[in-house]
Amino acid sequence: MIAHLNGLVVGIGLDGAVIEVGGVGLRVQCTPDTLATLKPGEQARVATSLVVREDSLTLFGFGTDDERNVFELLQTASGIGPRLALAMLAVHSPDALRRAVATEDLKALTMVPGIGTKGAQRIVLELKDRLGPPAEPAIGAANAPVRKAAQSWRDQVAAGLVNLGWSARDADGAIAAVEADFGDETPDVATALRAALRKLSRA
Repeated sequence: MIAHLNGLVVGIGLDGAVIEVGGVGLRVQCTPDTLATLKPGEQARVATSLVVREDSLTLFGFGTDDERNVFELLQTASGIGPRLALAMLAVHSPDALRRAVATEDLKALTMVPGIGTKGAQRIVLELKDRLGPPAEPAIGAANAPVRKAAQSWRDQVAAGLVNLGWSARDADGAIAAVEADFGDETPDVATALRAALRKLSRA
């Protein structure tokens, strides 16, 4: 198993990045939140999970080991494959997922496109004792600076929404609404994505 990559970011796409390690460019699929931390031409470390299929080898990348571990745990639930697990982490942080499962918050789980009420109930039933409790907030976390997204946050959010199953037209409308809410402030990608999903879920 490839547990992590530590190398030069040579390219970033709408749903992943290419990291060069030992002269080999490895493509990793990531959530918008993880992509927002990567910058072309800079060194980066991403935790990874390799998904092996008969016709493909797909490497998924994450900003932390915890995200990677939750990604792998989510796939132990019935009906949850790597794409849906990645979508869940695009919408919710690992601790938010732990909270939703621990408190049986079906509304939060069904915010993820592809998860209905029955699917959310199944996730709670199968993962409640496996994801563990949410971590306590770190001291000083409330005062930690918010991670800013790259200038292309709109493109990254649009790509994230399309990858989660929304149409490009719906994505554009939600992004415009989010942009109006934030005004001159530049949101980080994860915050903007979650705000756009809330708007789409109410549409």
